[in-house]
Amino acid sequence: MSATIFEKGKNGKSHSYLPPHDCPLEKLDLPGRRKSALDLPVIGEQDLIRHYVELASKNYHIDKGMYPLGSCTMKYNPVVNEELARLEGFNGLHPLQDEEDVQGALELMYNLQEALCEICGMSAFTLQPAAGAHGELAGMMIARDYFRDRRENRKTVLVPDSAHGTNPASVVTCGFTPRTVPSNEQGLIDPAVLERETGPDTAVLMLTLPNTLGLFERDIARVVEIVHRAGALVYMDGANMNALLGIVKPGEIGMDIMHLNLHKTFSTPHGGGGPGAGPVGVRAPLEDYLPVPRVVKEKERFSLRQRADKSIGRVHPWYGNFNVFVKAYAYIRTLGAAGLREVAENAILNANYLMKKISQWYYLKYPGPCMHEFVVSGKNLKDYGVRTTDVAKRLLDYGLHAPTVYFPLIVEEALMIEPVETEKKETLDRFAAVMERIAEEARENPSLLLEAPLTTPVRRLDEAAAARSPELCWSGEERK
Repeated sequence: MSATIFEKGKNGKSHSYLPPHDCPLEKLDLPGRRKSALDLPVIGEQDLIRHYVELASKNYHIDKGMYPLGSCTMKYNPVVNEELARLEGFNGLHPLQDEEDVQGALELMYNLQEALCEICGMSAFTLQPAAGAHGELAGMMIARDYFRDRRENRKTVLVPDSAHGTNPASVVTCGFTPRTVPSNEQGLIDPAVLERETGPDTAVLMLTLPNTLGLFERDIARVVEIVHRAGALVYMDGANMNALLGIVKPGEIGMDIMHLNLHKTFSTPHGGGGPGAGPVGVRAPLEDYLPVPRVVKEKERFSLRQRADKSIGRVHPWYGNFNVFVKAYAYIRTLGAAGLREVAENAILNANYLMKKISQWYYLKYPGPCMHEFVVSGKNLKDYGVRTTDVAKRLLDYGLHAPTVYFPLIVEEALMIEPVETEKKETLDRFAAVMERIAEEARENPSLLLEAPLTTPVRRLDEAAAARSPELCWSGEERK
C-alpha cells in the first residue's frame, strides 16, 4: 500500500504555494481560533503532484471503463456540457443577484422546466430538489398537503417490492405508512392483488417505472385505473426514465406526480455524493402545491414567483443545483426529440443484448425482454461455495467495476446490471466474456473468487466497519 502524504512529508522540504493574500488583517476574537499550527505535511511540489497523480491512477471513473451499476445509470457525460457550465455568465452567478441581472439563467431554468414537461407529459415541474430521494420527499409532501386540503385522512402508501429502496423512507418522513405490494411470478404488479390492497385509506401508489428488475409494468393502464378509482394518486419514481425517453410520457398514462434524476437520465455527473438534481413534475390539479420560488415568464421577462397559497414551501435554500441544470439543458437541446428516443432505444438494446449473453452462466429469475437494466443471480454458483460478493470482488481483478449487488431484495444473490446506451458492443462483449470466465473459475477453482481481489492496492475490507466507523484523519505515530 502506498505511503500516506504525511509519511512522504516526514523530514521533507517544502515551499510556500499560496499567493500573498489581499485581504486586510483583522484582529478577530474567535472562540474557535486555533492555538497551534495546522501540522500539514512538509513536502515539495514535485512530490506533492506525484502523490496525487498516483492516487488518481488507482481511482475508477467513467473515463477508465464502464459502470454496469443497475439503477445508478452511470453513463458518459459529454465534455462540452462541462465547458458550458463553466461559461463566465454561469459560474459567476450568485443566488441573491437581482432578477434583472440573471435573466439568462432564469430563461434557461424556465426552458428546462418546459422541456421536462414536454418529455414527461406533465403540467408543471419544479427544479428545486437536489437529488432523487429529495424529489421523492417533495412529491410525498405534495400528496400529503393535497389530501389535507381535501380533508381526507388517507395514511397508507402502497410500495411494490420492486421499487427503489428510498421510497419507504420518503413515505414515513411525510407521515404516511408504507405497505408492501408483492410482485407476481413475472416480477410485475398483479392488478388483482393491488385491488385487494387499495382502499379508502390509500393515499398513493408509489411505483418505480420501469421497476428495479428492469421490467415495464404491462398492466399499467389497469394499475392506474384501480388507484384512481379509489381516489388515490399514482407517484412515479422516474429514476429509470432513461428507458422511456421519447417512447412513454408518464403524464399521458396517468402518473400524477413524478421525479426525475437529471444526474442519471440527462447526463450530468453522477457519483461522489453530488451534485445532483431531482426535479418533480405534477399534473394540473397539483400544480399549486409545487415548491416556491418557481420561474415564470411574463411577456419576454423571467421572474421568480415567491408565493403560492397551497405551496409546500421551499425544499432547497435557493433554486436547485444550477450547474446541473445547464448540463441537462445542453444535453436535451443537443439531442432533440429524435436523439432522446434513440437514447432509450440504445439503452434497451444494450441491456437485452447483455442479458441474453450473461444469462447463459447466471440464473435469470425473470426471463423475457427487459428495459434498460436486468437482474441475474449468482445463486447457481453457491453449489461451489461462491456468492455474488465473490463475483463482484473478482471483477476488480479484471479491471472492471462490479454491478449493483444484493438489490433488489426479491432476487436472491442479485446482480443488477445496467450497461447504458453509451457503451459500444465491444465493451459489452468484454464484460460478458469476463463474467463467463468468472463463472468457469467458480466451478474449476472457487478459491480464486473467495480470495479476490488479488491485484488491487488493498484486499477485502470490513465494509460494515468502514461505513459505521470511518477513520477520516491520519493517526500514525508520525502524526501524533
